[in-house]
Amino acid sequence: MKVFNFFTKEKKKEVLDAGLQKTKESVFHKLSRAIAGKSTVDDDVLDDLEDVLITSDVGVDTTIEIINRIKERVLRDKYVKTSELNDILRNEITTLLCDDMTNSPDKEHADEKKPYVILVVGVNGVGKTTTIGKLAYLYQQQGLKVVLGAADTFRAAAIDQLSIWSDRVGVPLIKQQMGSDPASVAFDTVKSAISSGADVVLIDTAGRLHNKVGLMNELTKIKNVMKKLLPAAPNEVMLVLDGSTGQNAFEQAKQFSLATEVNSLCITKLDGTAKGGVVIGISHMLHVPVKYIGLGEKISDLQPFDKREFVNSLFDKVSL
Repeated sequence: MKVFNFFTKEKKKEVLDAGLQKTKESVFHKLSRAIAGKSTVDDDVLDDLEDVLITSDVGVDTTIEIINRIKERVLRDKYVKTSELNDILRNEITTLLCDDMTNSPDKEHADEKKPYVILVVGVNGVGKTTTIGKLAYLYQQQGLKVVLGAADTFRAAAIDQLSIWSDRVGVPLIKQQMGSDPASVAFDTVKSAISSGADVVLIDTAGRLHNKVGLMNELTKIKNVMKKLLPAAPNEVMLVLDGSTGQNAFEQAKQFSLATEVNSLCITKLDGTAKGGVVIGISHMLHVPVKYIGLGEKISDLQPFDKREFVNSLFDKVSL
């Protein structure tokens, strides 16, 4: 997967480490207590480790999977030191995280497949519109031509917020009046992108979950009208989740996965929470890759997700 990155490898690690600091500190405090006075991994250590992972918002099912894998290793190797636990956790969690199998818009994207359409979904308040603005900036910095679509027509504030991002980044925005048909906005956006030779289309959608059937019908209609112009559209349905909400993010992910075919995730607001473990559980349980993570307020603080870099950062030692 080719994704443009603003940072040098060192700078990216620095931003990632800082963004995950609260989660890292929480995990290490709990992990240190779990293995205190123990030299080998036994049943007591595994029980305590299970508590550590669950209280770090990794999720029950994913935690059980991790514990079972470690139990198998203990049975196989007979003698596993607690000092090895960090590396074992890194390896097992990295294996559990889904690989990103979606394509990504880049300068080598075939002309006949342009534009690359991303339908962005998520409840209000998770940072969905802000994420769209940051994605537009990321792709623009890569040298791609981006068009935004304001298909959340149920809130004037959503259209206004996207207009601000459009002006800030310097990319065109296709919008209609509040209350307009979202599918009509999506159609106009894709049509405009095709005629202008745009590379990427980012379409905002209404953040409602109170009526799952209504949401499903609306998103299906949006996808169907876009397919009249581009049979492959949307290339991605990206679900944006607020990492700081922990288990609530799990529930939102399940509901949206039932309502539409989500095939990529963006987890926001990880810099302000100790619940970064939610990234692991959601990706594992939904079998959907995390594509981006939000690590701060700056326009450049949306990072392409690398599962190895994430896990290594999470289990790097911190000063306690």
